[in-house]
This record gives sequence, C-alpha cells and structure tokens, in this order.
Amino acid sequence: MSTARATYRHGDLRRSLIQAGIELAREGGPDAVVLREATRRAGVSPNAAYRHFADRAALVGAVSDAAQGAAAAAIEAELATVPEATDAASAQERLRAVGIGYLRFARDEPGLFRAAFGVPGGLDRAFVAEKAGPGGTSPYGLLAGALDDLARFGVLPPERRQGAELLAWSAVHGLAMLLLEGPLHDLPEEVRVMAGRGVVEMVVRGI
Repeated sequence: MSTARATYRHGDLRRSLIQAGIELAREGGPDAVVLREATRRAGVSPNAAYRHFADRAALVGAVSDAAQGAAAAAIEAELATVPEATDAASAQERLRAVGIGYLRFARDEPGLFRAAFGVPGGLDRAFVAEKAGPGGTSPYGLLAGALDDLARFGVLPPERRQGAELLAWSAVHGLAMLLLEGPLHDLPEEVRVMAGRGVVEMVVRGI
C-alpha cells in the first residue's frame, strides 16, 4: 500500500477517490459513498482523503457531479440516434431522445442515477463542466438545448419557454423513481418501456 501512496501525483488521488466513489454509488447509491471505503479502494489511508475533500458530503457531491456526467453520456448516445433539429418534427424527436436516454440511464445504472439526481443541490450548478458528458454539456444543458430547438421552430411558444425544463424533467424523473423504488417497480419490462415512451410523448406533445 505504501507504494501505491507514493505514486499519486497532485490531482490523481482526487480522481481516484471520485472513481472509487462512483463504484460505490453504482453498487448502492449515494448512501454507499463513504470516505473510509473510498480511501481503502484507492489504496490510501483514510486521512489522505481530507487533502481533497473536507468531509463525506464533499465527496458525495463530487461523485454526484460525475454521475450526472455519466447520465449526460447516456443521453448523448440516444441523441446520436436521431438527426439534428432542422424543423419542428426533428426538434420534437430530439426532446424524445433526451427523455428516453434519461430513463434508460435510470434503468441501466440505478445506483448512479440515485447518486446523480438524489443528492441535494441547486440549479446554480446545473451547467457546470463537472456534470458534463463527453460532448461538454450537462444533462440539464442537453434538456435545455432540446427545448430551445422546440422554441426555435415554433413548437414551444416563447411565453412557455421559461421554466419548461422543470416541467419536462419533473415528469420524466417522477416516472423513473416510481419504476426504481416505487409501486411501479415490479412492472414487466415491456410495460415499463411502454410507460416510459408514453410519459415522454406526453411531455413532447404537452410542453
């Protein structure tokens, strides 16, 4: 272990601790992210974490940011399957892809999903680089971009554009949580998919 400690450069330990936290979150959500286990997995003493994180909450916050980056990557992958927005119909298809990508991430990575969106935080950091996917945009930014396209092509009236992110996000996130740990948890997969597409379509048509 002493060899492992000696090889860390400035910043490398922080990244290693966040990666360990991501693994813990993947296994058990944000509640599983604890400093002692993260340092054990990183191969350093518990006290070493405090050079980079003041407390557990700071580590959980960093892991939450990274988990949102993973969510953004999942949404980007879904967006890559549809064309760029060039008219009203393609703009609607982009918003559908954002919603479906979000739900698929919740299904495929439930622990990371909880870590990404179940940790208290404000919208003042919704666009920060730490939450971005490979394309450089956070999940909230990807949603905002899709809504901007709807407004640009006349689907979303200007007077309804402000705050539209909150309405669309709340609807899709609500279903995701009901499927993860609510009364819809035991639905058959085909019904879960149908419900997801139905809620996303409701958002697209009703926004």
